[in-house]
Amino acid sequence: MLDLRRLTLICEFARRGSIAATATALGYSPSAVSQQLVALEREAGTALLDRTARSAELTDAGRRLVEHAERILSMVEAAESDLSAHAATPSGRVVITAFPTAAVAFAPALARSLRRHTSLTLRMRQGRSGRGMREVESGEVDIALVDDWYGRVLERGSGTLRVFPLLYDPLVLVVPRKHPMADPAVPVDLRTLRDEPWMATPDGEPSRLAVDRLLADVGGALPVPWEFEGLGTILGLVAKGIGIAAVPALALASGVRGIVVREFPGEPFGREIHAVARVSSIDRPSVSVTLRAMHVAARVLAADLSPLTLAAR
Repeated sequence: MLDLRRLTLICEFARRGSIAATATALGYSPSAVSQQLVALEREAGTALLDRTARSAELTDAGRRLVEHAERILSMVEAAESDLSAHAATPSGRVVITAFPTAAVAFAPALARSLRRHTSLTLRMRQGRSGRGMREVESGEVDIALVDDWYGRVLERGSGTLRVFPLLYDPLVLVVPRKHPMADPAVPVDLRTLRDEPWMATPDGEPSRLAVDRLLADVGGALPVPWEFEGLGTILGLVAKGIGIAAVPALALASGVRGIVVREFPGEPFGREIHAVARVSSIDRPSVSVTLRAMHVAARVLAADLSPLTLAAR
């Protein structure tokens, strides 16, 4: 009989592409992973990996087994969810991955909402938004908070994944308190800000692409932003009067002193924030109650990040 833990290993190998990467992802030694895959080959009665001195790749039989294994593991999780759905209270551990601004913004509300479930434990990891869906799909985490600037995440909400829209996060202008544009009576005009010291995340980051798109409407030569890792760093520099920036409003959820927030004119450009979970796990009480808590947190954040609230800060 095929061992479920070894089926998980070969699925992880298929995603990672090497024994070393698989070992790192699962917290095993490479030799332990290799030994378990050899044992799986004995159970399957055929070669699953084509090994060389420096690498290994799946054989045709290995690829077919991975297809079966993914379905089997999904069915096992669905069975566990169905059985645990009748439990009196949510229990066990829920693992969430979130991009940094979402982790900071959602963590307080999630902690307040979930702490009454004494049998439930929460682990929130921070990582790049682009990896979140893959980590949910692979079973590394239960839920991912991801951002979507161009409406692509919802397209992936089929098959094994379910996407739950949470809130819209617009880009806003942040300036120092003594900046002329800090006066609400002064209209926001990007053309007058063209020569300002703009600050943004490094080239290629999703928020930087959004800022570049925004600044493309300025006309003439585009400003060249100073680049800094982390929206928190950028907000701190704005507060010190060093420059100005366009940031997602969610980055302001933790509170920053010394800045003024202004809306951009016209239709707001921004991103959608979604929660993503496996279809096979959403009926599990621990996952279900966490998703509900995320929706409650999103409603609170949406109110906090409304134009009126931001203008009053």
